[in-house]
Amino acid sequence: MKKNILVVLFAMVAALTAVAASDPMVGGAAMYPTKNIVENAVNSKDHTTLVAAVKAAGLVETLESPGPFTVFAPTNEAFAKLPAGTVDTLLKPENKDQLTKVLTYHVVAGKVSASDLMKQIKEGGGKATLKTVNGETLTASMQGKHIVLTDEKGDVSTVTIANVFQSNGVIHVVDTVLLP
Repeated sequence: MKKNILVVLFAMVAALTAVAASDPMVGGAAMYPTKNIVENAVNSKDHTTLVAAVKAAGLVETLESPGPFTVFAPTNEAFAKLPAGTVDTLLKPENKDQLTKVLTYHVVAGKVSASDLMKQIKEGGGKATLKTVNGETLTASMQGKHIVLTDEKGDVSTVTIANVFQSNGVIHVVDTVLLP
């Protein structure tokens, strides 16, 4: 009898662990595939700057829509790499158009998983061109086992957490802000 109870308890713990493992952690918070991009991002302590920027640019409603979208989400540390004062300047109401251009440069229409990106990179002979929502391009390539994105100025950002699936797309966390 005790053995059966232990087996049942072990099975329950294993099942709960499997469920928890299916929701990736970003910024100390579980990211739920049933929530949209904004609903998940607001819970990540690593993306407070991005969330503030999305609000300042008036993009919340767009990123809550059905999409689907692929978002390359810079962390707070990525924003901190920008020259001093850049974020504060971009967040000013008079710079909303410029902020919107920067943020939409991190978004691709459709739901593009890491495996989709790697396939495109392989088929492209080592590079894949991604058209962003703002109409400009990013180049994806592999650096060892990591997907990297190169902006039009030649700056590189590495995907540090891939395949954070959302109800309206997918987020790939990146370590550098890309600039159009």
